[in-house]
Amino acid sequence: MLGEGKIEGWKDGTLETATRIKGLYPYLLDDATGTWSQVDYIRDVAVMGSGGATGTIGSLHHNEWLSVNPTKKNTIGPELGIGYAMAINGTKAPTMLLKSCIGNRALGWDLLPPGTKRWEYTYSNGDTYEFAGYGESPGKWLKGTTPTPGSWYAGLQYEGDVNRSKLVLEDLATYFPNADSYEVAGFFWWQGDKDMRDPGYYTQYEFNLVNLIKQLRVEYNAPNAKFVTASLGQTVMGSTGGDGQILDAMLAVDGKSGKYPEFAGNVAAVYTHPLSKGASSSSHYGGNSETYMNIGEAMGAAMNELLNGDSVTIV
Repeated sequence: MLGEGKIEGWKDGTLETATRIKGLYPYLLDDATGTWSQVDYIRDVAVMGSGGATGTIGSLHHNEWLSVNPTKKNTIGPELGIGYAMAINGTKAPTMLLKSCIGNRALGWDLLPPGTKRWEYTYSNGDTYEFAGYGESPGKWLKGTTPTPGSWYAGLQYEGDVNRSKLVLEDLATYFPNADSYEVAGFFWWQGDKDMRDPGYYTQYEFNLVNLIKQLRVEYNAPNAKFVTASLGQTVMGSTGGDGQILDAMLAVDGKSGKYPEFAGNVAAVYTHPLSKGASSSSHYGGNSETYMNIGEAMGAAMNELLNGDSVTIV
């Protein structure tokens, strides 16, 4: 979700080349002026901070109407494609896309949702480790030993990201002019790079993702909020590695899988490999803006389908 798709620079992979040379994403350009278009009822807000709550929103990366905006940050994230996909396919309601995230965080550790209990995993060498439950530290320790807590604990980044987003919502009119109320209608989740590196994390990913979906709905008093998750772009269907197990976990929670009946019609997973233009999540997809746009469009279309109950396409 961090967003490292390059905007400027006349070479393959930049948004300038994709739109002005290849003719992709024509809705991003204003036909009359040739400049970047703007959706004046969808607000793009992005905050970022490392660790837990500090009483501030952290750094403010975006606070403007949805548009390509190289003066704020010369890269794009999936929210650009998400927002335009939702606008193109029918939403005319005043909407805020509020992103609160930072890179190099694991769902099984930094982002572990409240209420998650510790679990065990036995590695191929026979060693069994206990993994920290919410609020515990360190991240893991050899079973039977006494752990030595550190300054970071399970769920610390979750707490910080939630707090920063809530501070924005508490000061709503600063970030969405003239707004005085809101409803949390949905969540977007594109993550997993750090989890795929440790089997103790990726074998637990499905369990943790289910907990996350349920906890976010409680956290924001939004029991009916939709949830869209997207797989890592480099992961092909059928992969047996850590990234493949994360893909399998996401496909399992999709409401259409039938595994979690309570998620039917309100949780969707996007398989992103066909949409990625190469490289991997570890390298931020090489900064290829088409990867971020394609996956953002698909996530936005999936959210529209959940909200409206109809399949949608991007043109």
